[in-house]
Amino acid sequence: MRLLSWNIHKGIGGRDRRYSLGRILDVIEAENPDLVCLQEVDRLVRRSRFDDQPRLLAQALRCHGVFQVNVPVGRGGYGNLVLSRWPVASRHRVSLRQGSRKPRGAQLLVIDTPEGLLHLVHAHLGLAERERHWQMERVLGHMLFRSADRHPTVIVGDFNDWRDTLAAGVLAASGFSQVTSPPSRFRSFPAWLAVGSLDKAFVRGDVEVKHARVVRTSLTKVASDHLPLVVDFHVRR
Repeated sequence: MRLLSWNIHKGIGGRDRRYSLGRILDVIEAENPDLVCLQEVDRLVRRSRFDDQPRLLAQALRCHGVFQVNVPVGRGGYGNLVLSRWPVASRHRVSLRQGSRKPRGAQLLVIDTPEGLLHLVHAHLGLAERERHWQMERVLGHMLFRSADRHPTVIVGDFNDWRDTLAAGVLAASGFSQVTSPPSRFRSFPAWLAVGSLDKAFVRGDVEVKHARVVRTSLTKVASDHLPLVVDFHVRR
């Protein structure tokens, strides 16, 4: 099975500032993932031509789509989107907003894959280190997370964790191992000259990771300000 995680920056290129959802789709289709976790997805916002990006992406990729609005913008907003080739057995949204900081969120889904049920947690964390630790502790301690933690679990998204402190902290304490390690192999931001390993993946339970990589192509370097992360894995029966 293949999972792709990517902060698509509303479909706006990191350097040319050009809006093109087509470039995003071309990158995703070239990788042919079964599960797609996207951050900063616009819905009905002027800068992206008022496109309903969650609907357009789900239709183009012929996937089940689950969208979470985190940040209101006018009559629309942007947030997290999960696209799945397989049915979604359950779905929940958790707010990760702390005080007056920019709203953030996490999606907690159980996916009915051909290899069994998979607990997928998709998050976009904040810019401050203390905020990020509070957010991850909130996710891991949430009753909705605990209700599905008997299943093999994958946590992915844009962690904004430049110093990689979450891996050895609350995630290790909760039994998660880092897929995107060492960070020097998974630099994903900024896309045109990546120096930061911000896009991460962690697993726990009967998840066997076969391969993980950051997608570095001429197209991914211009389509967004982040590079996509791809993880190939199996759920062990």
